[in-house]
Amino acid sequence: MARKRVILELGTGNDLHGGDYTKAALRAVQDALHHSSLTMLRALKVNSRTDMFVTVTIGVQQPDKVDAEKVKASLPHGIVTVNVVKGGLDVADPENHDPAVIASAAVEVKLELP
Repeated sequence: MARKRVILELGTGNDLHGGDYTKAALRAVQDALHHSSLTMLRALKVNSRTDMFVTVTIGVQQPDKVDAEKVKASLPHGIVTVNVVKGGLDVADPENHDPAVIASAAVEVKLELP
């Protein structure tokens, strides 16, 4: 059996004041999660703790400033892997030294299927 993607949800999140990349990433993941329902997985009686594999990819301008463990802990189901890559957007505010941080998130759910 191979792991096959059955769900892909996308989200964006931001931190408008403070430049907190983890906060923006968490908001992006929550945005993605609020676009989906696990109805299909419930109908198939998938054990979400052991049989659901979740891969989260976060895109931000400074990947090393995201606490991937906090992002991982925010996912309610599945065996979770978090990857943080360069992406997203920083919007400078040079007058106030207060950048807005925008993060993108892709949340993939895979199941072992024939």
